[in-house]
Amino acid sequence: MPAAAAKNIRGVFCDIDDTLTSEGKLTARAYAALERLHASGRLVIPLTGRPAGWCDHIARMWPVDGVIGENGAFYYWHDHAAHKLKCRHLLDQAARQAHAARLAAVRDTILREVPGCAVASDQFCRLYDLAIDFCEDVPALSDSAIDRIVALMEQAGMTAKVSSIHVNGWFGQYDKLSMAHLLMRERYGLELAQEREQCMFVGDSPNDAPLFAYLPHAVGVANVAAFAERMCALPAYVTPSRGGAGFAELAQALIAARD
Repeated sequence: MPAAAAKNIRGVFCDIDDTLTSEGKLTARAYAALERLHASGRLVIPLTGRPAGWCDHIARMWPVDGVIGENGAFYYWHDHAAHKLKCRHLLDQAARQAHAARLAAVRDTILREVPGCAVASDQFCRLYDLAIDFCEDVPALSDSAIDRIVALMEQAGMTAKVSSIHVNGWFGQYDKLSMAHLLMRERYGLELAQEREQCMFVGDSPNDAPLFAYLPHAVGVANVAAFAERMCALPAYVTPSRGGAGFAELAQALIAARD
């Protein structure tokens, strides 16, 4: 990445699993890099497939300006002046409840049709989507099994996205990118389309492809290479190291560019 481009970055969107984390753990090095990046004056906003329950914690406790969760279903932020957690949902509670029975039916079909998969252990604190585990807490499934999970979700009319650990499915056409547009407009009065040269995304897996395609300075941590054949778009840059170590390398490069 050219130094001039790095110096110009003022907003960093980042995935969490296998981008900030390494082997399922948030290391001290990665968390410290996140804190230094935020302290440098840049907007720092994780975008994750993880559930609302996790995002409540992240928005309150982490050195971030907000968090987009469940692949773009909502964003949370902590209003420090009001000492209050706030959220913006795409759907109201009634609409989410209306989807619950449909999600349960798809869940049962997948568990029956794809041996070895499981409902993700964090499903209990999700509001919008169904997460099917293919390698986090179960032995890793084959690519064909993952493809079968995606196909069953799509046959039921769901949007399905593959992360590094789960297949996430939901009813609706939103994604991480569409919610990033909404957050920037509503929270900061900025149009992401006009800020593309000043904003960066860091990720690692197929569900990150829309942001890799949209932002010219998108970055993959090194483990993105494992999913290259599943990607419809690749990042412009790749870090030397995997996971949280790669994120720390990127943060250091951005901070050094302004020194």
